[in-house]
Amino acid sequence: MSQIPLILEPEQLAPLLEHEEIRVVDLSSPANYFAGHIPGAIGLPFQALLAGTPPAPGKLPSIERLTEVMQAIGLTPDTHIVACDDEGGGWAGRLLWTLDVIGHKKYSYLNGGMIAWKNAGMPLTSEDTVVAPSDIHIQIADDAPMIDAEQIQQRLGQNDLQIWDARSPAEYTGARLVAMRGGHIPGAINCEWTQLMDPQRDLRIRADAREFLAALGIDGETEIATHCQSHHRSAFTWLVGKSLGFPIKAYPGSWSEWGNLPDTPIEN
Repeated sequence: MSQIPLILEPEQLAPLLEHEEIRVVDLSSPANYFAGHIPGAIGLPFQALLAGTPPAPGKLPSIERLTEVMQAIGLTPDTHIVACDDEGGGWAGRLLWTLDVIGHKKYSYLNGGMIAWKNAGMPLTSEDTVVAPSDIHIQIADDAPMIDAEQIQQRLGQNDLQIWDARSPAEYTGARLVAMRGGHIPGAINCEWTQLMDPQRDLRIRADAREFLAALGIDGETEIATHCQSHHRSAFTWLVGKSLGFPIKAYPGSWSEWGNLPDTPIEN
């Protein structure tokens, strides 16, 4: 196989399904998965990718738990993962970000996910897919695309890090309170994740994403840290930034951590 692009269209994925190193992982709801999924796709509950512990449930699970998940989906160093979901890319992006964190670089996103696949008239099956588990052992990569609260605080005011806040405008201003404290990280640029999806094209990444973000001041000239409340929405914005070639990391603690810490700086 030639180089597989990061962003795959349904028509590009269909002929790849016969290759055994291609593994489609579907993070749709279980009901939607069993109602019809891509032949050979494994259903993976998104909860498997989250620590789930308050106050920051969006952090990574333990390396032991992550190893179990990756073994269960049959991941090997040769596996090329194609992620999809039923909501425009948040959970699919979370899986791809997790793969990047553990240094597995062979991955793609099905643009528009299952919505685009179904609307393109592509084949579906309701058969559950069973794969042989792998014996892979994983670790966090040295160049993992993530950043923590302490690292962000150290770089505030240095003009070498942009914060992309993928939450709603109401969360950004503090009008909607979902942590002990409301508002945003000082200097953060607000661009809600859904603004990068094109509802006219089955929620594919909008074709003018680069220009749209540049108009907001996000142009990839500076390293970017993206977050939301629990690094679900920002997993999609990380993916968009990655697809544009931006130097982008994610802050998995996100606002559920930052807004619940007593002394982190906040604007509103």
